[in-house]
Amino acid sequence: MSSLKSTGNNDEDFVRLMLPRHQAALDMAKTELLHGQDPQMRRLAQEIITDQQSEIELMQLWLRQHQPQNSQSGSSRPKAY
Repeated sequence: MSSLKSTGNNDEDFVRLMLPRHQAALDMAKTELLHGQDPQMRRLAQEIITDQQSEIELMQLWLRQHQPQNSQSGSSRPKAY
C-alpha cells in the first residue's frame, strides 16, 4: 500500500489501491480455472472473475470520469476568458 503516493483525494487513492488487489484476485482465479480440480473452488473462481472484472471496470470508469478538467481532452466546453 505504501507504493502509491497519496493524491490528497481519498476516493481516488482508494480506487487506485483497490485496482491491483482486484487484478491479483482475477489472476489467482484464472489460475484456479486452469489448474484446479475441485468443482466448488472452480465455481468460486468463476464467480470471483465475474465480480472482480465488473468492479475493475466500474473503478476504471470512475477514474476516467473524475480526472481533473484540464487533463480531459476533447471537452466541448469553451474556456472562459
